[in-house]
Amino acid sequence: MWIWPGFEFRVALRFLREGRMQTVLIIVGVAAGVAVIAYISALISGLQANTLAKTLGAQAHVTLRAPDDLVTPAAPALPDAAALTETQPRAQRLRSVANWQALVPLLEGLPAVAGVSPMVSGSGLALRGEASQAIALMGVDLDRYDRVVGLRSKVVSGSARLAPGEAVIGRELAQDLGVRVGDRLTVQTGSVSGSVSDSVRVTALVDLGVKDLNRRTVIVPLRAAQSLLALPGGATQLDLTLKDVWVAQALARELQSQFPYKIESWQESNAQLVSALNAQSISTSIIRGVVLAVVVLGIASVLVVSVVQKGREIGILRAMGATRGQVLRVFLVQGAVVGALGSVLGLLLAVALIWVFTHFVRGSDGLPLFSIALPLPMALQIALIASVCGVLAAVAPARRAAALDPAQAIRM
Repeated sequence: MWIWPGFEFRVALRFLREGRMQTVLIIVGVAAGVAVIAYISALISGLQANTLAKTLGAQAHVTLRAPDDLVTPAAPALPDAAALTETQPRAQRLRSVANWQALVPLLEGLPAVAGVSPMVSGSGLALRGEASQAIALMGVDLDRYDRVVGLRSKVVSGSARLAPGEAVIGRELAQDLGVRVGDRLTVQTGSVSGSVSDSVRVTALVDLGVKDLNRRTVIVPLRAAQSLLALPGGATQLDLTLKDVWVAQALARELQSQFPYKIESWQESNAQLVSALNAQSISTSIIRGVVLAVVVLGIASVLVVSVVQKGREIGILRAMGATRGQVLRVFLVQGAVVGALGSVLGLLLAVALIWVFTHFVRGSDGLPLFSIALPLPMALQIALIASVCGVLAAVAPARRAAALDPAQAIRM
């Protein structure tokens, strides 16, 4: 009596060897499908990671600000105009987050939070000789701010320091003003009561990943910004960086329910980006599903032909004592072998495609567009799915083979 799986495995391999050309073609087809799935998955993952890194590299994951100013108009003279008494927004002024000094350690104690940085931000002008440029002035504690956006890693010239009278500016702004590291420029802010200016020395030029940001960013010490923007001891916002960027929206909602502040996650401030990332993920899933369906149909069609071609051999096996279950497992093993071999070859092909992309696809600056890789867990998942699909594709042909009548099969 034959013992599974030795008998089924030997017969399955023999059937595959006898139909060598069909076997090679279907393995190549499975390999091509697996390669497409693995390469597209790695490409989209790399693209999304690069997009998120550039987007979140210059902004906080969660931002906490003072609530907006609102004005309620006087009660109307006419009763039917009562609908116009709704609260209306008004022009916003710089406002400090109430009790922000006590709030910082409270936020730092949250398990999801990796860092908190107070900031004073406002608009102003950068002056150098006859050149002037509108700027976004930011006052920060450098060590805290570096934990939020990694400012020191973005330095392209000089050394990031923010002692009193020093500033870090964007690379494009330095070009517009003709400023180098060590030069001085004047930062001027205006208000209804008059303008305030301060001379600062540039200690570093940074590249924030977006030219518009580089063209208008000036970073000074927190106290200097408080003086320039007439907000002594204040902070216009608290920037939070999280251990997991994808919990930002849930944390923002939780904080919103606890504190009377305006709290916004990076998903809310980049709604279009999030929609684009979701669309990419959905498109990738659709592509993977279609390719897997093609792979399943390809394996099934080849095995159906194999059942017809091997009808006499199947009848002989049944006449010699092979059970329906053993015949069924013979074709299931064929599907598994084809799926496994195709998966291995497909992953090797995907790795080759990734290598070609990484080494030969360059941007206008001559550097790689972004790095992509095929993580081992992703590779194993794709290989497992392809192998399982190979077995599922063999179910219908296997049942057809097991249902053959031995006497009729031998006369075929």
